[in-house]
Amino acid sequence: MRTAIAAAGAAGLVVSMAAVSASAGTAAPARPALALVSPVTDVTVTSDEDRGTDLNLGAYVVAGNAPIEVRATRANYNSPVVAKQIVNGKAVALPKGLVTDFSGLGKFLHVTLTDASGKKALDIDQSLCLNGEGSRTRPDAPATSPYPDGCTANPFTQGAVWGLQTGWSASTYSYDQAPIKQLADGKYKATVTVNKAYRDFFKIPAAQSTLSLNVTVVKGEGCDPGHGIRGCFAAKDAKKPALKGKALVPHAARPTGKATTPKGPKPDLVSVPAWGIQVAPGEEGTPDAGKDFLAFSATVWNAGPSPLVLDGFRRQGKDLMDAYQYFYDDKGKEIGYQNTGTMEWDPREGHTHWHFTDFARYSLLNAKQSEVVRSQKEAFCLAATDSIDYTVKNANWHPFNTDLHTACGDHTSLSVREVLDVGSGDTYEQFRPGQSFDITNLPNGEYFVEVKANPEGKLFEGNTKNNVALRKVILGGVKGARTVKVPAVGVINVP
Repeated sequence: MRTAIAAAGAAGLVVSMAAVSASAGTAAPARPALALVSPVTDVTVTSDEDRGTDLNLGAYVVAGNAPIEVRATRANYNSPVVAKQIVNGKAVALPKGLVTDFSGLGKFLHVTLTDASGKKALDIDQSLCLNGEGSRTRPDAPATSPYPDGCTANPFTQGAVWGLQTGWSASTYSYDQAPIKQLADGKYKATVTVNKAYRDFFKIPAAQSTLSLNVTVVKGEGCDPGHGIRGCFAAKDAKKPALKGKALVPHAARPTGKATTPKGPKPDLVSVPAWGIQVAPGEEGTPDAGKDFLAFSATVWNAGPSPLVLDGFRRQGKDLMDAYQYFYDDKGKEIGYQNTGTMEWDPREGHTHWHFTDFARYSLLNAKQSEVVRSQKEAFCLAATDSIDYTVKNANWHPFNTDLHTACGDHTSLSVREVLDVGSGDTYEQFRPGQSFDITNLPNGEYFVEVKANPEGKLFEGNTKNNVALRKVILGGVKGARTVKVPAVGVINVP
């Protein structure tokens, strides 16, 4: 169960905003660049003793007579995040300190709740994702929005684009926000206010920057795993939902004619340092029981300027496909292809789809950076699971092939198309089979997790100098109780 809002909620937002829209043939009325609105004054939210309170207050921000676009970038892993609003093609820097990561506009809202006795029960700041769930609010608003979906980020994201289309709304609540502390059941008065730094920057009038709401907190119905991450607040190491999109259909037949590698744009595969690193025991009841493993997540992304597009065509009666990479000109027209090896069927639980072989390689190196252990995993189903840098040239803000179950086929598939679009990365997280090193008999000390993209050079790239990333780890402890310390990478202190 999520927040209960009056049935007329969404429609009320559209009607209330449409009431001030311009009549045909007249100039658009003056509107603030952003306005804080709500279609209701009474909201019911749920609270659970394990998860806390789900603070969806039914509040939205709405763009005025022009879109709001903000780009956040990090020059390198040693640099802070810098955010700029794009106004008529020019970049205007947001005040320092407002945006510190890639989750959105930090501390955009201030929320207070007081109980029936007038005692303050909650006093917090909340971030805002301009790419949050929303819709058109006026008849004169554009029919579609060009901006990405959501503000989820990889620990090593380098650039993000956040935007709100003219006349569109974005919810101030995000499914990625963690629940707040548990509130007692009962009635509250809520005040939601845009913080002063943002009021001043976006020139939001006082009347459009504050809401007063009546909030009722009730016990929730508990976590319903059947509704996935939207029915339960996921553990911090759970896999986030895939970006929105749909699978692209492979060509109807294998390419014919002479294979060529034409001049022109190519993809650029870039490895980021391993993350989500932890020591994990081998699974009981398997040959790995009693062993120690170093598990990790790894991401390889495409810095462009061209997408990586692969088709696989099955060999008759075999769990093997022949793989082909396609090339495109500056206008996106297909102009050539090359055979790039094979795709294989992976029947293991957690995979059960087609993998392109030799997309990346994981190695554990010793202090002298010589390989001591190699991960079993070297084949991958390619999909745009993470936004890494949507500010690079030709970045696709709405990547396709984001659903592993459709992009990578099933056991009966005759062909598949796997795509890694520009600006997006493909992440395999630490709970996937093969995402670990056996460290049972390794001595304590300093090591490096190496992530290497395109290790055999089977894929055609425009740049191969950024294919390798290293992450230092320090092993300790004793057999059966190993430990790992993971130093920060520049300012990114994520194990």
